[in-house]
Amino acid sequence: MPVLLAPDQAPELPELLDAANTIGLDWSLAGPGDGRGIRIAGIGSLSAAGPLEISFLSNPKLASQLAGSRAAAVILRPQDWDAARAAGAAPQWAAVLCGQPYLLYALLAQWFDQRRREGLPTGIHPSAVIAGDAEIAPGASVGPLAVIEAGARIGAGTRIGAGCVIGAGCVIGRDCLLHARVTLYHRVRVGDRAILHSGAVLGADGFGFAPDPSKETGAWSKIAQLGAVVLGDDVEIGANTTVDRGAIEDTVLGNGVKLDNQIMIGHNCRIGDHTAMAACVGVAGSTTMGRRCVIGGAAMFAGHLTLGDDVHISGGTAVTGDILEPGRYTGVFPAAGHADWQRNAAVIGQLAQLRKRLRALERQERG
Repeated sequence: MPVLLAPDQAPELPELLDAANTIGLDWSLAGPGDGRGIRIAGIGSLSAAGPLEISFLSNPKLASQLAGSRAAAVILRPQDWDAARAAGAAPQWAAVLCGQPYLLYALLAQWFDQRRREGLPTGIHPSAVIAGDAEIAPGASVGPLAVIEAGARIGAGTRIGAGCVIGAGCVIGRDCLLHARVTLYHRVRVGDRAILHSGAVLGADGFGFAPDPSKETGAWSKIAQLGAVVLGDDVEIGANTTVDRGAIEDTVLGNGVKLDNQIMIGHNCRIGDHTAMAACVGVAGSTTMGRRCVIGGAAMFAGHLTLGDDVHISGGTAVTGDILEPGRYTGVFPAAGHADWQRNAAVIGQLAQLRKRLRALERQERG
């Protein structure tokens, strides 16, 4: 990939590590030199990084790529560095020794992304439509054709992308990033430092209808959704993900919640701090999830259930009841050849009858 900074703007390696390492990970330098004079203008993979880029090794399966890497520096664990030297490798790159190389890479990526954002245009585009009583804090930016409705408040440093719609009475905190075409219905509240990707919709009506046999043209009466959506700080919402507003109480996503693309969060759900969900998860209404839960892609949740803290759900699993104990839970039927799958499925469909027959045989033997 191309470098992210011009060479004359690239910091030296120790300077970059100090600036990006906002949480104080321990690191040290080994290999050629002490890092002085090595300038880093971007990040690349082990196989593709060039002499102005830093790379990392977090998967030992890729260790064979170390010897041939053209990167200026590589982040890796001390034991992987020792193994590379024991294998006779004579790397030309500087080694950044860190017990958590993937996390240090993530911090560096954030640093470079922040430099990229600093180069973006600021201010309010002339084509934006902003209500007279909307409040746009100093330092906030509003892109082309965005709409900010009555009573909305936008925090300092927040960027509203092109074509976004911010509904009446919405509140968006500081230093948020809304990519193009994000839609916030009325009274949605977003904390600080949120990232909302294109096509995300927050605050649409929950799926609420009451049976009404008196209707001539249909059997359902709509239940007005009177709650809102509330997001904590440091939340990220993926592209085309939807979070419905509550029917009466609010739908709430806690601090640090991370949602991937194309996820559906139903009305009145409450998602605990730092829970993360992969793509295509479906969560029916009034589901409560605890803190630090990890949900695999395409998992499904029936409504009105509770997950405790630190519950991990494997991808494709259907959850139909409460799970209160921490741990990993899996309910995926393994793939097989179609004919074998049909035979296995037929047996599963007969398990209740087979159980009855087995109990009858056991009673006969005991009798």
